[in-house]
Amino acid sequence: MQNKIIDAIERAQEKKRPAFQVGDRVVVNIRLKEGDKERLQAFRGVVIAKQPKSGRGPGAMFTVRKVSEGVGVEKIFPIHSPSVDSIEVETSSEVRRSRLYYLRELKGKKARLKEAEKFGDLLVQKDAPAQELMTEQGTEITGGDAPAPTKEPQPKK
Repeated sequence: MQNKIIDAIERAQEKKRPAFQVGDRVVVNIRLKEGDKERLQAFRGVVIAKQPKSGRGPGAMFTVRKVSEGVGVEKIFPIHSPSVDSIEVETSSEVRRSRLYYLRELKGKKARLKEAEKFGDLLVQKDAPAQELMTEQGTEITGGDAPAPTKEPQPKK
């Protein structure tokens, strides 16, 4: 009985947040109260950890790391905190670990992550004019890289 009540209260506290993973570059907008004024401050960096690993539940937290003027800065945010106004995912990276603590020791180009090709729809639209050009010339494009031969047989020499 009591577990159902606690679960209902926890679900009511959760906010709708975008799906993001470890290795994603995110912008976290934080509400700051200074005196009687309130403003938003953006913190842009790479997600290096989520706790728990699934990142679910009212107590879920994530760590964001950025380098500011040559100094590494990390902040830990509760996902469902009222002080976190919004989370925006800029890019995704291909990582093979659930914690990216090794980025703390790396500097410069070595600290870069390989960007994932999640936004494949945009790449397909860029290639669309070339595809139309190939079909106008009489060749058909199949799933492979090379164009398929025309349907008309070639005369033998």
